[in-house]
Amino acid sequence: MEFKIDKLENYTLIEVLEEKLDTNIAPSLKSELVLISGNGERNIILDLSSCRYCDSSGLSAILVANRLCKNANGAFVLTGLTDAVERLITISQLDTVLSIAYSKNEAVEMIRKAESDK
Repeated sequence: MEFKIDKLENYTLIEVLEEKLDTNIAPSLKSELVLISGNGERNIILDLSSCRYCDSSGLSAILVANRLCKNANGAFVLTGLTDAVERLITISQLDTVLSIAYSKNEAVEMIRKAESDK
């Protein structure tokens, strides 16, 4: 199994259960994201704590999630970044575009705040 998806009260939590978010996994993640967004979900937390590696196709999937949530007036939060994945996001300057939380609780708080600001 590549992902664990939990639909919770006002967000969906997606946990990537693979060590690599790369060309083998990213297309199916994108498909899941489009389905979730198509079902009306606006807020997504993507937990990458199991991922030790991410390539450009993985970054592309992350950006798709961010765009889908923004287009739905929702929030997208990344959490569980390992050092290598965080470094890639920083080098790509995506840390200025993406909302990054350092724990699931912080991610949930960021979603709550985004919802209450509406």
